[in-house]
Amino acid sequence: MSERKILTDYVYQIVASLVQNGVEDVVISPGSRSTPLAYAFASTKELNLYRQVDERSAAFFALGLAKSKGKPVVLLCTSGTAAANYYPAIVEAKYARVPLVVITADRPHELREVGAPQAINQIDLYGNHVKWFAEFPIPDDNSVTLPFVERHIVRAVNIAKTHPLGPVHINIPFREPLLIDFQNELPKRSFLASFNGTITPHYEAMKALSSIIKVTRRGIIVIGELALGTKLEYLWSFIRKVQWPVLVESLSNMRANIPEDCKQYVIATYDALLKSDEFKKLAVCDTVIRFGAQPVSKFLTIFLMESKPKNYIVIDEDPMFRDSTSVSTHFIHATIESWLEEMIKQSTINESYFTLWKTADDIAKKHILAYTQHEKDEGAFVRYLLEQLPEKSDLFVSSSMPIRDIDTFLLPTSKDIQIFANRGANGIDGVISTAFGFSKGRENRKTYLLIGDLAALHDINAFLLTRYQPCNMTIFVLNNDGGGIFSYLSQATVKEYYEDLFGTPTALKFQDVANMYGMDYLLINHFDEKEKIFDKGDKPLRLIEIRTNRNENVQAHRKLWQHINSELKEWLL
Repeated sequence: MSERKILTDYVYQIVASLVQNGVEDVVISPGSRSTPLAYAFASTKELNLYRQVDERSAAFFALGLAKSKGKPVVLLCTSGTAAANYYPAIVEAKYARVPLVVITADRPHELREVGAPQAINQIDLYGNHVKWFAEFPIPDDNSVTLPFVERHIVRAVNIAKTHPLGPVHINIPFREPLLIDFQNELPKRSFLASFNGTITPHYEAMKALSSIIKVTRRGIIVIGELALGTKLEYLWSFIRKVQWPVLVESLSNMRANIPEDCKQYVIATYDALLKSDEFKKLAVCDTVIRFGAQPVSKFLTIFLMESKPKNYIVIDEDPMFRDSTSVSTHFIHATIESWLEEMIKQSTINESYFTLWKTADDIAKKHILAYTQHEKDEGAFVRYLLEQLPEKSDLFVSSSMPIRDIDTFLLPTSKDIQIFANRGANGIDGVISTAFGFSKGRENRKTYLLIGDLAALHDINAFLLTRYQPCNMTIFVLNNDGGGIFSYLSQATVKEYYEDLFGTPTALKFQDVANMYGMDYLLINHFDEKEKIFDKGDKPLRLIEIRTNRNENVQAHRKLWQHINSELKEWLL
């Protein structure tokens, strides 16, 4: 058998096994050593192929695509530092629980650690930031090689999409020559089927949860960002029966499209409420049941750490459950499924406790609704944006201050809008790339991106994506010329070196970026021009730069919190 035939059979076996196990999307960055697989992927009609020359951006694009579909996406690059550039997105995928199948091409063993070009140590390159690593054999005609490859691809895909979802890494060495013969049909499978299960709690766990609910007089449910593919109807059913106040983070996507009979239970303003010492004292609870990740709110975290509820139950699909507060008392290993409906639940919530949360929430909502009538800062823009987003819209949000503004200003609504962000590692890198990937996975909905100027500058190379595949997105850049979130932190009280180390102004404008990539561009200098941001553009890509002032943002936000706090204090005392 010729070397070319051996290499052709080898790479098409990899592609066939990926397709046969549900993979639909591949993101490729160009490079020489990955040539055989790149050709095989490109010639396979069953796959959607995406290209990005910047590997860091490519990895975040794949992350966004996998996040939108809840399915594994393949990443392919050449050897050397190309593979290292995947690292930030892989870290985010690990902590955000997003399934990726990362394939790095490599030099053969005889070219490793001998000074050969583009050869670095790629064995376990990503350490424990991937769920699984495998080194594939060099292509040969041994009878066991292709069966090994087929079954290891099955393992890789299954591990990536088994809870907790996450990235896996396959390293594949190739010898030259690197060309293959194109094939019109994929090889037939010898491994016939793989069946994944769900994680259902033991009867004793369900019994314990039911017992705690029955005796709880002061309880709250906390819902953070949920696992990809979570069926919200099971949570709404649980909420109807338990009838406790539900502290709902914006990333849970349970503040929008709310069933009518559940609206009364949703508390969206908890971050503002828990800034009030008077309210916190009265809101101390017996029991907390948390689904999903710990919410963004720092003040909720402080409240839980200070109050130390008698029962703090974390329900998580990963046995390495998340508890940054270290006050949890119970853990239930489970995915959110029909078992929640099967439980016997009899709520004995104290009505006055429920009324406390509901009335306080109404007070906070009143001030937030009035915000745009007397403020013209970033918060006012965010509130206006949320009010005006059309039905069936997705808003991807950068970390740092934008996600906190969304959490403050997104009030419960029956409108179908959904919020997404990279909150696994909470970084501001790769946000535009992730949003582009996300938009490609949900082309039946309109995607918007809300991002700060520094986060946008971190990922300007993302726009290279638009030269290789059509993209459709509106990008709102809140440009306060620097790191706005530091203005709310203790660093801002020390004037020496503050701007150099934390404010970091760049004085850069975004019109030239828009012109370079052929985007519609709009500059908003004042809040009074806000109506323009939803004017229909001529191009599928729009970049809207909104100029704001960091000091004004801080003052307006603090004034809002003071107004809420003052009325709460007057009501409670």
